[in-house]
Amino acid sequence: MNTSDEYPSRTDKVAHSSGQSISSGGGAKVVVLTTAMLTFISFWHAAAVVLNDLASTAYYIGGIAEHAIGKAAPWFILMVMLFSGCVRAVYIESCSMFVRGGVYRIVREAMGHFMAKIAVSALVFDFVLTGPISSVSAGHYVHNLLEQALHALGVEFPISAKWFAVIFALAVTAYFYWLNIKGIEESSDKALKIMIVTGVMVAMLVVWSALTIYVRRSPLPPFELQLSDHALGWLKDVPWVKTFSLAVFFVAFGHSLLAMSGEETLAQVYREIQAPKHKNLVRASWVIFAFSFTFTGLCSLAAVMIVPDDVRKAAGENLLNALVMHLVGPTGLKLAMTAFVVGVGALILSGAVNTSIIGSNGVLNRVAEDGILDDWFRHPHRRFGTTYRIITLIAVLQACVIVASRGEVTILGEAYAFGVVWSFAFMALSMFILRFKYRGERTWKVPFNIRFGNVELPIGLGFVTLILVGVAITNLLTKQLATISGISFTTAFFVLFSVSEYLTNRKRARANLQHEHKEKFVLDRKSELSANILDLEPDRTRVLVPVRDPNNLIHLKAALEEAHERNTEVIVITIKVEKHEQSFQHVFTSDEERLFTRVVELAEKYGVSVKPLVVPSNNSWFAIARTAYELEAEEILLGKSEKIPPDVQLEQITMMWVMVAGEKPIKLRIVLGEKDELAVQL
Repeated sequence: MNTSDEYPSRTDKVAHSSGQSISSGGGAKVVVLTTAMLTFISFWHAAAVVLNDLASTAYYIGGIAEHAIGKAAPWFILMVMLFSGCVRAVYIESCSMFVRGGVYRIVREAMGHFMAKIAVSALVFDFVLTGPISSVSAGHYVHNLLEQALHALGVEFPISAKWFAVIFALAVTAYFYWLNIKGIEESSDKALKIMIVTGVMVAMLVVWSALTIYVRRSPLPPFELQLSDHALGWLKDVPWVKTFSLAVFFVAFGHSLLAMSGEETLAQVYREIQAPKHKNLVRASWVIFAFSFTFTGLCSLAAVMIVPDDVRKAAGENLLNALVMHLVGPTGLKLAMTAFVVGVGALILSGAVNTSIIGSNGVLNRVAEDGILDDWFRHPHRRFGTTYRIITLIAVLQACVIVASRGEVTILGEAYAFGVVWSFAFMALSMFILRFKYRGERTWKVPFNIRFGNVELPIGLGFVTLILVGVAITNLLTKQLATISGISFTTAFFVLFSVSEYLTNRKRARANLQHEHKEKFVLDRKSELSANILDLEPDRTRVLVPVRDPNNLIHLKAALEEAHERNTEVIVITIKVEKHEQSFQHVFTSDEERLFTRVVELAEKYGVSVKPLVVPSNNSWFAIARTAYELEAEEILLGKSEKIPPDVQLEQITMMWVMVAGEKPIKLRIVLGEKDELAVQL
């Protein structure tokens, strides 16, 4: 093990074992640490979380874009869907640099603390509006279906569409608020189930639309822009704008960019992706690209080709309903399909609320970890270990936006565009700067890089950056509502963050404390220890990894690197040596907090869940052996000690194991270096 100074020397013989125990007096036998930060999900779950937001835009982006730029809207939506793959590549590169990345971390590294607060303020505005626009849109779809059903029975629907949408959105927000309180595993599982159902619906809708287009020989929509005064905003009186091709492109592209939301959530959910981490991130990205292009891109194109112009304009927020009703086939079948589309729409649009809460929770956690928000916000839920105060803050803000919108999807969509495009622009520009500034680990890069001597020119990344910055500046001049509301709310959030940071720093100064990031844990004292208490899986090999020094965890790295291939359950234990009974609070001090913060960081990096334990004992070697025996571990993996030779470490743990377990076999390993270890099979 890697800390010898707190362990008994080799002169402590087995003859003294009668006084050895795992706990002192009536103290805790073991303290189990709980945190939501040690929960990991598959790439399918990660893709589903992002798609609940990204793919949900198919239900409203067609109407919003066509209202601004005319029948050429689906072509620009398809371009945005293709371009989303390029933007996603930027996020993949950022994740290869920082496990806990995203806009805030990247902008802080590239442009400094001040710009990072501006960027995260715009991003929080984006997330606060993501849930409301999706859930309100879902409410409109459900209302339309119920209204048609009641109308067929000769009954008038008693509630207007807008207020029904408000009530529906508030109920959905409350539901996903509770799921996120319970944790990412719970909410991502719901997201995956939603996407499975959505996938079935999309396949049916695309095939049926293709058949309709073939039967009717429907022509492709014209690639002819019809920019309204509304689309040009403050530029409507500038004569050269409509004749300058690049300006026209940026205006049209900017009004379609809303189809590409949810990318920041990919960076936030990367922390939760299981091993192999980077490979699973790339897999999730391909799933996201294929699904969103097929659903949002192709269905928007089909709607313009199939639905008559007057019907399509009147459909507004119910464009997919109009598409289904104008497909070939019997009316009864189309009505059934409409009900299916609306049901799925309610699910996926509601699921975007889940995505927004997950994303904003991740962002605000990064802000709190950096000392801008008080640690009070990061206090874990006593039962679930989640940062429930941050989640509650997000849900309350979203509920306020829903009520204030009064069910207007267009207004929400206009305002929402500000946060989307500026968060992308900040991310891309910062990543471009970090190509020349950052010298740390980077396992993947956006393609198309040309090297001249020692200088590498990031052509691909530069192209993406130019497009996003150009669209962001154009939107600033053309989207009046988005600009006014976006700047207002971004400024408000920036002021709130600045005031919070000032008060937090003053509080620390009074206590003479320096800011240091430490994870928050829920401590669960247990008088007995067993595999059931830790929820250990019976079919996985169990490896016990004792730790003490946060700067010497090479053996834990080895365990995490091997965990995926060997299908092992990693149990991380630290021994709290005590010679007499001490209080429960003394078992987990700032030293243990610092140690397990580092353990969590490593677990996140490799995407492997670990089971953290603190064991009070008057003999460390005995406690290690006893814990391994009680948890039925097949292996004890130690680190190299700076004071005790490896052979002495093996001798000590061997004596204690024989005393505790007799002739029961176990493997003992000591990691001496990167590719050097000492192993013994007892």
